[in-house]
Amino acid sequence: MDVMSRIERALAAAIGRADHPSCPPLLAAAMHHAVFPKGARIRPRLTLAVAAACGEDDPDIADAAAASIELLHCASLVHDDLPCFDNADTRRGKPSVHRAFGEPLAVLTGDALIVLAFQTLATGAASNPQRLAPLVTTVARSVGVPNGICAGQAWECENTADLTLYQQEKTAALFAAATVAGAAAAGAPAEAWRLLGERLGEAYQVADDIRDAVCSAAELGKPIGKDAALGRPSAVLQLGLKGAIARLGDLAGDAVESVPPCPGQTSLRSHIMSETRRLLPKEVARAAA
Repeated sequence: MDVMSRIERALAAAIGRADHPSCPPLLAAAMHHAVFPKGARIRPRLTLAVAAACGEDDPDIADAAAASIELLHCASLVHDDLPCFDNADTRRGKPSVHRAFGEPLAVLTGDALIVLAFQTLATGAASNPQRLAPLVTTVARSVGVPNGICAGQAWECENTADLTLYQQEKTAALFAAATVAGAAAAGAPAEAWRLLGERLGEAYQVADDIRDAVCSAAELGKPIGKDAALGRPSAVLQLGLKGAIARLGDLAGDAVESVPPCPGQTSLRSHIMSETRRLLPKEVARAAA
């Protein structure tokens, strides 16, 4: 089974747990709305790519780890879109959860997806429980404080924020969880993979800043210009467009070099370089070439 099919199957099984007579129907529908149809699934694809490079021996655990990372990402998007943060009307080209179902259900949907991520991990590791503790620790670290995505979001509530720290916590934390969890799911030494995730996460955030500055809402499937409108830390605002593009290139190179020794090192490095090239909008990439 190909990687995307594995991810979608694992997510469908996880969200299917809400399809129960005791679950409020609107909450179940809102959870489905938040996760499907699929986005790029960059983080879970990275989890499975690292697991494969490390010699994956238990697909159930790797799939559960990948699904848990994506569920947490989807939860963060639901909360990001709320009126108290971005007040976004659309996400992935359709109404955001709070627009489709109301603010109270959007808050509950994000909360439920966070808990579901850990339920999914526990279920997936049932056949290999000794790997569960490092996976739970890795995923929890990426979500909470002091360095998880909650902390990253909280920097937007401060008067000033260091750009690198903000990007490391808001975006790179979950990418680091993806790489570390992929190695842990394969039973390999995991912490050596954190730097790769951090570099890729920061690269993704820089690319997102660039897209926010130069793309249309139709292209992105979400509102644009939020960084400038909200006075949010942004690579483009701080470095300029050319500087942000250069920073993205540096981070991509650092990410490739940071791949630890493993059976699939060469193919994973090629995969990472291909993925990072796709982050830039085509017209920007052509101008930078």
